[in-house]
Amino acid sequence: MQLSKKTFQGYREYPEKVLQFGEGNFLRCFVDWMFHELNKKADFNGSVVAVQPIDKGMVNLLNEQDGLYTLYLRGLKNGKPESTHETIDVISRGINPYEDFSGYLQTAENPEMRYIISNTTEAGIAYDENDVATATPPNSYPAKLTVWLNHRYNTFSGDHSKGVHIIPCELIEKNADNLKRIILQLAAKWNLGEGFVNWLNTACTFSNTLVDRIVPGYPRERIGEITEELGYEDKQVVEGEHFHLWVIEAPEELQKELPFPSIGLDVLYVKDVTPYKSRKVRILNGAHTALVPVAYLYGIDTVRESVEHPVVGKFIKEAIFDEIIPTLDLPKAELEKFAGEVIERFSNPYIKHLLMSIALNSFPKFETRVLPSILEYKKRTGVIPQKLAFSLAATIAFYKGKRGEEAIALNDDAAVLVQLKGAWSKYNGDEESLEDVVRDVLSFERNWKMDLNKVEGLTEAVTKHLINIEKNGMQKAIETV
Repeated sequence: MQLSKKTFQGYREYPEKVLQFGEGNFLRCFVDWMFHELNKKADFNGSVVAVQPIDKGMVNLLNEQDGLYTLYLRGLKNGKPESTHETIDVISRGINPYEDFSGYLQTAENPEMRYIISNTTEAGIAYDENDVATATPPNSYPAKLTVWLNHRYNTFSGDHSKGVHIIPCELIEKNADNLKRIILQLAAKWNLGEGFVNWLNTACTFSNTLVDRIVPGYPRERIGEITEELGYEDKQVVEGEHFHLWVIEAPEELQKELPFPSIGLDVLYVKDVTPYKSRKVRILNGAHTALVPVAYLYGIDTVRESVEHPVVGKFIKEAIFDEIIPTLDLPKAELEKFAGEVIERFSNPYIKHLLMSIALNSFPKFETRVLPSILEYKKRTGVIPQKLAFSLAATIAFYKGKRGEEAIALNDDAAVLVQLKGAWSKYNGDEESLEDVVRDVLSFERNWKMDLNKVEGLTEAVTKHLINIEKNGMQKAIETV
């Protein structure tokens, strides 16, 4: 028996109010779940139309189940493992604009359509010079949305009340500002007129956002167990953690229309998402990136094992609380609360998060996630943060490509791999040559955007730690920091 509105006794239909570009795991575990909660607890009385943003997708599977799917939330809650599941009925249908473009445009004619959500990957919000207004559909997400918005503008003769709130969830800087810029660029290129541009600027809102929830997705390994537990087949099951955070630069109008905070959801309406983005990137992502080479060279394979390890866990916690948090400008209590939640999330017993899966592109990740903390700590205190410097040394050691006798499958930009291979070729077994390795790596301006050898004390600190790691091994070297 497959999940459908015939087999789900609690099925309800709601007016379509949300147009969502993307039908994947993250949006269904995050935004759609939130609208589902809003229906239950705040009488939102609305449903989501999921638009497939690329040629190949999953709306057919969604439609086979009448938009229904089972959401499992699993992780630590107040320090204890907890797993819950619920059928989500907020998606009314899915549309593939590559097969039904007229059906896609018809959603713009719905007077109740009010919110535009998207998660089309980091590459989704991009200008495509080959897009044309007459394509059915245009290639890029911004072009598809521009055509939709123009159709709505024309359908309602520029009625200001038919404007929409546009809330992108792509993980790029100023996601809404970039999306609006591209839409205006396309509007000018396609000669859509001043009236449309004025309506876009005055009747519609664009909200920059930050999203945060770990979503492993479809639980392939335990789907048999899930099917037995549920008593029905669900091809769209999705798993996520309990933790969720949505930070939105929202006008007052939107805050009133979508009262997520009032029903207990962790949605923050703010004037600027920047400090929250810095908090997430520096603490959560930065801790991941700083942890990987240290823990992996120690002999550990997963995030959970790492944070629960008496030595490695202590190292990363001290790096977060003593060296990363002091570089951020939000209230200390708020930062420490978030950091505590991050550690709890890393300890999720239901998620097997392999360190090697995080190790992908470690050097560019270190530049965006950890280096800003090193530089800011140096700026504020006058000294180099030793645990983060140790992590940089461990990253260099990791790219030597060996864990004992085991080869490490390095996966990074080709230029990074060439640079690191060249740097390590200078090592002849003595300490002076290790300093040459460090100087070579720190001078790699293509990755660092600067010559890190010019940061007073950094070359010396990283060299000292790399010598220690190379001479004594990670298990002994980490004890010195």
